[in-house]
Amino acid sequence: MFFSIIVSLWLMIHLYVGLALLPADWRVLWWAGIAVLAILPVAAMVVGRRGRPGHLKDVLEWTGFTTIGLSTMLLVLALAAGILHVRAWLDPRWVTPGILFLAGAATVVGGWRARRPGVVRVEVPIENLPADLDGFRIVQLSDLHIGPTLKRPFVEQVVKTVDGLEPDLIALTGDVADGHPPAIREAVAPLAELGAPHGKFYVTGNHEYYWDALGWVREVERLGFEALVNTHRLILHGAARLLVAGVTDRTASAGVPGHRSDPQKAVSGAPPADVKVLLAHQPTSAFAAEQAGFDLQLSGHTHGGQYFPFNLVVRLFQPFVHGLHRLKDMWLYVSRGTGYWGPPMRIGAPGEITVIELVRA
Repeated sequence: MFFSIIVSLWLMIHLYVGLALLPADWRVLWWAGIAVLAILPVAAMVVGRRGRPGHLKDVLEWTGFTTIGLSTMLLVLALAAGILHVRAWLDPRWVTPGILFLAGAATVVGGWRARRPGVVRVEVPIENLPADLDGFRIVQLSDLHIGPTLKRPFVEQVVKTVDGLEPDLIALTGDVADGHPPAIREAVAPLAELGAPHGKFYVTGNHEYYWDALGWVREVERLGFEALVNTHRLILHGAARLLVAGVTDRTASAGVPGHRSDPQKAVSGAPPADVKVLLAHQPTSAFAAEQAGFDLQLSGHTHGGQYFPFNLVVRLFQPFVHGLHRLKDMWLYVSRGTGYWGPPMRIGAPGEITVIELVRA
């Protein structure tokens, strides 16, 4: 029923776009194009779930997810043109071609930007930070979403960038992939090459639970990460003590025995530490994390909205969208994500590989 509702809404969106931008000529060709835009994403999702791996599947997924972005841009521009009565002050013959050009250009530029995450450096001031932890670097990766349109070359590019940052510790905060582990094992394999003196840690995101959460925990552990399932590890750096804890995804994990997200449990029985850091996929875990006594939480999940206009709309649903935030006595950093989900697009919310540096307040 949920799938039927989504498909119905998707078809209604294309009906609106078709009527709003209907050109005077070539009407049959126009509606054929609208039908293709509407059908391709549905076919891509069905094939992605049930189809056999192969070149045809890859091509269909690429075109299907790209058309989601293109259709979104057409909808936004069609709505804007209607609200602004563009046809009243421009030659109506040029409105539809102009919107098609702008939507196509946004899709191309957004696709180019989506595959090139930048390095973002963030200093987090910690009160009474020991001298040995001053300058301690945590490189955070989040929301890689390896799968339909992000493959092994993208992962290799990310690994090469991280290696050049010389991290003390690596944190992977969920949503590693979209697909079952056997199908994507080869694509995520380069993550095994990541290394840091104090290890690399992983927590689940909501997308792991849409496929095979336990399978992904085992797969990421096979790549050399330590999965923190509501637990912690104490790291000694010189004379200083850093506690790294992790929780499972806040909303999707309850259906798996032993995976219900619990920041208090993650720190239960922990030895004394100078700084306590929590890895949690969803920023909304911060309220429980602050009560549990953490100094810093690293999250992802929001993608920063990923592309316009969702980078504005997401603020209606998420209290923390991107960047460094202060919640009482705790810091929260929300990554925009390293990869992307769905349409291969990023506009106004670039991807990132984050260097979190602890500094004395």
